[in-house]
Amino acid sequence: MRAVANQNMDAASQRPKLRIGLAFQIALGLAIGILIGFVLHHYPEARADIAADYLQPAGDLFIKVIKMIVVPIVFTSMVVGIAGVGDAKALGRIGFKTLLYFEVVTTIAIVIGLAFGNLFQPGAGTDISQLGKVDISKLQSAGESMSGHHGFMQLVLGIVPDNIFASMARGDLLPVIFFSVLFGLGLQSVSPELRQPVLATLRGVSDTMFKVTNMVMRYAPIGVAALIAVTVANFGFGSLLPLLKLVAVTYGAIVLFAVGVLGMTAGIFGFNIFTLLKVIKDELVIAFSTCSSATVLPQLMKKMEDYGAPKAITTFVVPTGYTFNLDGASIYLGIGALFVAQLYDIHLGLQEQILLTLTMVVTSKGAAGVPGFMFVILLATLASAGLPLEGLAFIAGIDRIMDMGRTALNVVGNALAPLIIAKWEGQYDEVKGRMYLASLEEARK
Repeated sequence: MRAVANQNMDAASQRPKLRIGLAFQIALGLAIGILIGFVLHHYPEARADIAADYLQPAGDLFIKVIKMIVVPIVFTSMVVGIAGVGDAKALGRIGFKTLLYFEVVTTIAIVIGLAFGNLFQPGAGTDISQLGKVDISKLQSAGESMSGHHGFMQLVLGIVPDNIFASMARGDLLPVIFFSVLFGLGLQSVSPELRQPVLATLRGVSDTMFKVTNMVMRYAPIGVAALIAVTVANFGFGSLLPLLKLVAVTYGAIVLFAVGVLGMTAGIFGFNIFTLLKVIKDELVIAFSTCSSATVLPQLMKKMEDYGAPKAITTFVVPTGYTFNLDGASIYLGIGALFVAQLYDIHLGLQEQILLTLTMVVTSKGAAGVPGFMFVILLATLASAGLPLEGLAFIAGIDRIMDMGRTALNVVGNALAPLIIAKWEGQYDEVKGRMYLASLEEARK
C-alpha cells in the first residue's frame, strides 16, 4: 500500500503545475477594473470616495514603484553597455543613426495624423453644445508657457543637467542619459584595474534592479485594475458618444501606423511586426491601461536584449526613444490640432499645415512618459499655431481614452527601434533571437 501511495505521490508531483501567466493576470485585472468602473459610474455618490480613497492610490502606487526603479536601471545599464563593450566612435555612429531614424519615423507619424484629420474630418459638423467641458486652466497656462520656450535650443539645454542628482530625483531621462553616456565614456578611458571594479558593481546593481522589476510586476494586475476602474468610473461610456468619430479616427491612424509603417519598416530589416507584438504583449497591456510608457521601460530593455539586440544598443536606444520616438503622440498631435480647427470652422491650408508639421516636429520631443503630458504638448502646439486653446476643453474628458492607444503605440515603436538599429549596425544576434522566440513558444505549451 505504501509503495502504491508513494507512486501516486510521485506521479502527482511530476504533473505540470497550473501556472497563470502575467499577461493573463493583467488581462483579468483589466476586465475586473472595467467592470468595477462601470458599476461605480452608475453610483456617483459612492464613486468619488472609492475612486479617490482606494482605487487611485492603488494605481498610483504601481506607477510610483516602477518610476522608482527606472532611473537606476537606465543609468547602470547604459554605463555598463558603453564602458563594457562600446567605444566612442561606435557610440557616435549609433547615436546619429538612432536620432535620424527617430526623426524620420515621428515625422511620418505627424503627417499620417494630419492626413487622417483631413480625410475623415473628425471635428467637422460637431455640435459644441453637445460636448462636455473640462476645466483646463492649469494645463492651458502650462501649454502657453511651453509654446514660448519649447524651441530647439531649449531642448538642447534641457539635455544637459546642472545637477544630475536633482534630475535623477525628478526622473528626467534625457539628462540622465546624457550623464550616463559621459560617465560611460570616461569610465572606458581609465585603466582596467580601476574600471573593472566599478563595472562589476554597476553590473551587479543593474541585474539586481531587474530582479526588483520582476517583484514589482507581481503587483501589476492590481495596479492595472485600479487605474482602468478610475478611468471608466469617471468618464463612463455616454460621454464618449459625441466624440466617437474622433476616437475612431485616432485609433484607426494608430493601427495603420503600427501595421503599415512599423510593419513595413520591420519587414525591410527582416523582422515581423506581429511576432514583436507577441513578444511585448504584457508590456502593451500595462502601457495601454496605465497610459504610462515608463511603467514598461525596464522590461522592454530586457526583452529586446534577450531578442538579440546588444546591450550597448538597447540601453541607449530605448530610453532615448522615450523622449524622441513618440509615434502615438505624434499622430495625436496632427489629429488633435485639426480637430480643434474643424471644431471652430477654421480652415488650415497647405502652407499652414506644413508650418504646423514643422512646429510639431519640435514640440513632440521632450514629452515625459507620464499620463496626460501629451495633452500639454498639444496645448503648446495649438498656442504656437494661433488656434483656440478652449477647443481642447471639449476633449479633455476623454483624452485618457486616446492616451491609452497612443501610449501603446509609443511602446511598439520603442521596442522595434533597438532591433532596427542593431540590424543597421550589423550587430543583431540572429541565433540569440531565434532561441528567445523558441523559448517563448515552449513556455506557451
